[in-house]
Amino acid sequence: MQEAREVVVLRYGHRPGRDDRMTTHVGLTARALGADRVVFPANAGQSAETVRDITDRFGGPFAVELRDDQKAIVRGFDGVVVHLTMYGERVQDVEGEVREAVRDGEDLLVVVGGEKVPWALYERADFNVGVTNQPHSEVAGLAVFLDRLFEGEELDREWVDADREVVPEPTGKTVIDAGESDREGSDAGERGDDSK
Repeated sequence: MQEAREVVVLRYGHRPGRDDRMTTHVGLTARALGADRVVFPANAGQSAETVRDITDRFGGPFAVELRDDQKAIVRGFDGVVVHLTMYGERVQDVEGEVREAVRDGEDLLVVVGGEKVPWALYERADFNVGVTNQPHSEVAGLAVFLDRLFEGEELDREWVDADREVVPEPTGKTVIDAGESDREGSDAGERGDDSK
């Protein structure tokens, strides 16, 4: 299946101080689970800086933008718009339709609200999608949606231009310099303390 040409996650709204951690996690989740770019509100500079830093250290490609024209982005988006909301249609009922809608290489905008979103967004969206239709974290909703969209293939993504690499292992926490994964033993990188 040919996928969307570009998958963009828009964090709609941000309350400084209150939403900093959640907005950052929206960006990190978008990056880790297959999106190409995240757009944050202009007042979410700290979140943007954190996600850029992670991308520089652990690889990309992934872009981060700060924009103050969020309504205009949604209104003028040339592609398919998915709004994640607990009031939407069940993700398991519409995931195939979403994949079909972007099959011909359309761009996909995934909107994740950070505060009360205007009714116009519900009307503009091609799909209002709910994960469980229960109150929960918007980060969890984004993660489930992206995994369903990519059918798990995003978990095998190759990362480029990384400075650091996590070594998967049953116990321990090993992070090595990128390109050193062929070296053996703990001298290949840093070891975390799992004794806690």
